[in-house]
Amino acid sequence: MATINFYLDKSDKKGFSPIHLRINCNGKQVKVSTKEKVRMVDFDKEKQEVKTTSERHNEINHYLSFLKNRANDLLNRSYKKSYTNTEIKKILTGYVGGYNSDHNISIVEEQVALYGKPFTFIDLFAGAGGFSEGFLQSEVNNKYFEFLLGSDINDNCELTHLVRYNHQLGLGASFLKQDITEPGFLDSLLGELHGQKVDVVCGGPPCQSFSLAGKRRKFDKKDDLFSHYLEVIKVLQPKYFIMENVKGILTKEKGKIGELIVNEINSIVDIHEIPKLATFVKKLKRTYEQDDFLLDCIVKRIDIEKHSDNKAEEAMGNYLKSVESVFRKLTPKIVDYKTSKTDVRISTIRHGFNLLVRGKELEKLKRRIIREKDYCNIDNDYFVDAFNNFLTEIDTYEIIEKIEEAFENLNISKEYIKSRNDIITALKISTFSFEDTLQFVKMFCNEKQRIELDNIIDGIRLYKIEAPFVANASNYGVPQNRERVLFIGCRKDQKFISGIPATVAEKDKVSVFEALYDLDFVGNNEEAHHYESVDISKQYNGTAKKMQNLLKLRSVGGAPDMLKGKTFSDWSKKGRLNGRFINTTKSFYVKDKESLEKGEKIYDVLHNHKTSKQNEKVIKRLDIILQEGDYKNAQCQLEECGLSSNKRNYNVLKPEKQSPTVMTIADDYIHYNSPRALTVREMARLQSFDDSFVFQGKRSTGGNKRKTEVPQFTLVGNAVPPLLARAVADEILRKIR
Repeated sequence: MATINFYLDKSDKKGFSPIHLRINCNGKQVKVSTKEKVRMVDFDKEKQEVKTTSERHNEINHYLSFLKNRANDLLNRSYKKSYTNTEIKKILTGYVGGYNSDHNISIVEEQVALYGKPFTFIDLFAGAGGFSEGFLQSEVNNKYFEFLLGSDINDNCELTHLVRYNHQLGLGASFLKQDITEPGFLDSLLGELHGQKVDVVCGGPPCQSFSLAGKRRKFDKKDDLFSHYLEVIKVLQPKYFIMENVKGILTKEKGKIGELIVNEINSIVDIHEIPKLATFVKKLKRTYEQDDFLLDCIVKRIDIEKHSDNKAEEAMGNYLKSVESVFRKLTPKIVDYKTSKTDVRISTIRHGFNLLVRGKELEKLKRRIIREKDYCNIDNDYFVDAFNNFLTEIDTYEIIEKIEEAFENLNISKEYIKSRNDIITALKISTFSFEDTLQFVKMFCNEKQRIELDNIIDGIRLYKIEAPFVANASNYGVPQNRERVLFIGCRKDQKFISGIPATVAEKDKVSVFEALYDLDFVGNNEEAHHYESVDISKQYNGTAKKMQNLLKLRSVGGAPDMLKGKTFSDWSKKGRLNGRFINTTKSFYVKDKESLEKGEKIYDVLHNHKTSKQNEKVIKRLDIILQEGDYKNAQCQLEECGLSSNKRNYNVLKPEKQSPTVMTIADDYIHYNSPRALTVREMARLQSFDDSFVFQGKRSTGGNKRKTEVPQFTLVGNAVPPLLARAVADEILRKIR
């Protein structure tokens, strides 16, 4: 039986004694220096801990407890039967090394001066930080990216960012934990940036429930997040921006959603060019005097584009009040005095204007109700229709429809029909995107004027984009068939990007086996804290040669490289960040932000490699599916054995192929060599995250907590694969001016 304890060595000149870990087992002894020191009087030998009289007692005691637990794991709970003294010392020294690197202070030279030309980026809807990882890996022609800020709404996203980028890599990138739909988001963002110029904005705003304007009835909290993302683009005006989304966005509502997004991007304007367009519209008034009012409305609508946030809200309020004044002048002409004061139709129009002017307040109200609706799970019940009906009633488009209906029911004489129609059209103009506004102006142009307008439009569009494109992550060195849509906006003074060249040929794509084989030393309900050697010849017997041949030497981006290359798994262990991150410390894990502040860190060599605890029935089910190679093919046998499941699908990983799209539930996948689910680390490998990237906080969660918590599995499954992001970043660095 092994005994594990701590003892103090001789004191140094300042009176501090080194703390050592000592293991006695079967008459043999192993000693490991913890690299920590404490005064003799501050150490309790009996309790084996530092006394409260020491300033850092909490942090050191947490570290000693961690180190003792890891030693105990090796000797009493290990899946490996025996270790040599040298092996034990090497493994424990690895844990100590992680702790020590995080507590050493060094002064280094300014990296920018040494390292070339930096371009800045921010990562919105950052999640785990897949975009951030890829951009920080990128380096082209002595150009690289400097990370300024990440943003998301979840605590664990923030925690993972703080640990990875601030503590581990030593970067100054800030994190903004705020909902992008909140009115103060832009002000907070600009405050965090402290006037720094942003060259690139990246992010993946969810668009699952987004629908065409005026037809949104689900009122999901994710509605229209991409529009808020574009509001950030309008304010920051970066050289490039990237919007990532699911492939289905291109076919949603018969492709109209994709077209709408492109139109919104085309609606981002160069405010310095707006006066040219306004002058052009004013000239049209000479030709179309009868449409003087509508053309004036167009000029005012165009002018709103020059403003952002509060000033734009004020300008829109003034616009609506000017339209309302036209209605007030029209009222005595179409109804008598008594009717104007008591008629429900006139009241509807008048009150409709009040609601439209209060548009921003109604938007705040909608957001609050939507959040509460989501928090209380209002869906598929007796409440949902009432909630959605109310949200519909206060929607801008619905308010305008009510005003239009009231006008039509007034039976206005022909003399004032045009005035009525102009008021309704003016209200609709207030809802126009800039692209809609341009199309409306074209209705007033002859052929010569259209040519002139097209020239103005070319100059006024700030970003160039023809169409989104589908990128498969496996084309960029990721061992996963993950198709995502990328919208890349290129500022008009930058080189155009229409796609991202593949870095890996079809025949050279990274396989699942390459990504995971060296992690295949854990069984059901086990956790590994360090790497173990994997003997392919023993594990695979007759197919060992075939499996060995799947391993290829590759460049960091995945292309074959027989001279200087490494295997995918070796790149994962070494890390794909380039040499400029000289302040990097060893990776660590914390369970929450409070633990981070207290210094309660876990310095494992290998993190996030824990398998789920599955009962014998589940293991038998997984084994049958694994042997059959497919869930559908296994259905009959599962029924015969009484092992049927209501689970919709299991994905059996094929070692020689790429994995299907990695989602957020590990139990959806079956390991290619064992009847078990994947670990967080294995899913991270399939996403191309380095092993040094530690996913923080809870490992998993369930039920309603999935609405508010983002545990490790969710962080991994929702992330942009870093190697895909790296390929995007490389292409931008090749083109950016």
